[in-house]
Amino acid sequence: MKKWGILIVIVISGTAFTTLLNELRDTEPVPIPPSQQRMNGDPQKGFTYLTTGDYVKGGIPYSFFILGLGKDKKNYLQRTGKNEKLSHDYTAVTATNGEILVAPNCLQCHAQIFDDHLYIGMGNTMINFAEDDKLNLRNLQRLESVLKLTAPRKYEASKSFINVAKAIGPYLITEVQGVNAADRLAAILAAHRDPVTFKWNEKSQLEIPAEVIPTDVPAWWLLRKKNAMFYNGFGRGDFGRFLMASNLLTVNDTAESREVDSHMPDVLAYLYTLKPPAYPGSIDLQLVKEGEKVFLDNCAKCHGTYGANESYPNLLIPQAVIQTDSMLYTSNYSNPQFVNWFNNSWFTQGDHPARLEPFAGYIAPPLDGIWCTAPYLHNGSVPTLEALLNSDLRPRYWSRDFDKPAYDYKSIGWQFTTLQQPGKKNIYNTDLPGYSNRGHYFGDQLTNEERKAVIEYLKTL
Repeated sequence: MKKWGILIVIVISGTAFTTLLNELRDTEPVPIPPSQQRMNGDPQKGFTYLTTGDYVKGGIPYSFFILGLGKDKKNYLQRTGKNEKLSHDYTAVTATNGEILVAPNCLQCHAQIFDDHLYIGMGNTMINFAEDDKLNLRNLQRLESVLKLTAPRKYEASKSFINVAKAIGPYLITEVQGVNAADRLAAILAAHRDPVTFKWNEKSQLEIPAEVIPTDVPAWWLLRKKNAMFYNGFGRGDFGRFLMASNLLTVNDTAESREVDSHMPDVLAYLYTLKPPAYPGSIDLQLVKEGEKVFLDNCAKCHGTYGANESYPNLLIPQAVIQTDSMLYTSNYSNPQFVNWFNNSWFTQGDHPARLEPFAGYIAPPLDGIWCTAPYLHNGSVPTLEALLNSDLRPRYWSRDFDKPAYDYKSIGWQFTTLQQPGKKNIYNTDLPGYSNRGHYFGDQLTNEERKAVIEYLKTL
């Protein structure tokens, strides 16, 4: 046997042997080592800071904001004072000159109203980055003119936010509604800020690619299991440094960033308390048992186990295996200037640094609450769990009702309509670069009965 092994090595030696090793390596999952976190936070303080804090320190004058959008009657967060009249995704903050401003907060992307209940940590799949930005830019310019003429103190307070909004707005338009442009936002802000001082530059200091790469928003409640952040698992080190990235919208210098950073242990402690909502419908317990067995045999290696013996392997899955749309991870290699900016920035300094480590593939996420996190895949291209597990059911063009969304508790996902051609911004077009619904074909090998059982089991996670 040893002679045969030597003979094989000789036969495929040199370039061929190296190529074979690379191909084998490219199909092996890569474990992500744990990153040390600051675990001394107070969850209640974290909730308060997340929903009322001034981590985004600029915005639109309060009176003008209320006049333009009106008061929110729901008050899902039960906030008081100025925040009582604002929707959950905005926060009243005080400018240095005492003026009250309305700033966007993290719940713009990381909270969603689902069956008339606000779930913090659920990714917002209703957000609209696809609307024509020209109208928004025109509104900003009109607001700027009015403030200069009638309310100079208010203008001075909101000036930096308006300038930033005008600079970044035209770059954030997605091809369809429901996907997120957060990665694009981070890149644009980096292009305009000095990596060490965070000083704002009116002109971009980095080359900005034309493409806006769409993403879904991972649920915050998954974070407590993960050793790295983001779909490609390249967010390593201190999670707090990534959580505070929205501070780049309005920060004046790194002294302000340090103050925001001091609250991140509390915010992380709060996020670690989040749990997904329980499935509200009936569940076939016998089918759950059957589905669990199929899941353990086919899915647990990458996505982990659940229940009393819960475990999560934190694996990066190479592109050769997962085969999903590659545009998100390849952008780190085709446009390395943004990774380099971060890895040479203030975020990597101090005793709890963060860093970015690109990988040619994606993380296999935990599946807690997967039943309520449609649409699926990292770009939100698959509308239901049923279609995720059976690629033949994935629509090429599809739409859903964003005004009156309804959930399909059988197929598990948003009710959708299959269309014959693309067109409007509310139609998901899987032909577009970055929007493909290919990959993750592992469910195709199961029978219809096995897939049905797995879905029943996934309802319980």
